[in-house]
Amino acid sequence: MEAGVTKRGLDILVVLLAGLGLLVPIVLVALAVKLTSPGPVLYWSDRIGRHNRIFRMPKFRSMRTDTPVVATHLLESPERWLTPIGSFLRRTSLDELPQLWSILVGHMSIVGPRPALHNQHDLIALRTEAGVHTLRPGLTGWAQINGRDELPIPQKVALDTWYLQHRSLALDLRIILRTALKVVRSEGVAH
Repeated sequence: MEAGVTKRGLDILVVLLAGLGLLVPIVLVALAVKLTSPGPVLYWSDRIGRHNRIFRMPKFRSMRTDTPVVATHLLESPERWLTPIGSFLRRTSLDELPQLWSILVGHMSIVGPRPALHNQHDLIALRTEAGVHTLRPGLTGWAQINGRDELPIPQKVALDTWYLQHRSLALDLRIILRTALKVVRSEGVAH
């Protein structure tokens, strides 16, 4: 069986199992978002997927509806744009739960480089040059567990490239375990 098919099959299996286990938290977070700030529960952003194709990625909305559409680290005072529970959602990574849908429909994988925003041209160009654009983007990845929001773009791409060259089921499992530890400790979240 081809490695890509195996990884995709595992993605689907894990998402279905996780979706069942996370159904109650997903509903509770959706209610909390709806009750604490005006606007939709989900925020859909244009992201760059495999082979630089644009797809719409959902997240629980952690920022106000009038927030500029740029990467959070580019906002002058990111904390001022957060909803009342936005910081909590980001710190706990609960805002990422709707991305299980993106994995289920094949736009993303559990492990891979985090999907770039459609307007992160420097990141997209460097990833394309390194061949990283051939990978399905992930809910978590090698760069995520080695710095997350704190990494400069060239270092992020270097880590993504290392993952491209060394990817395996064992590495993916290691990344998933380290991600879980980082989420529990709220490590690497700037806002």
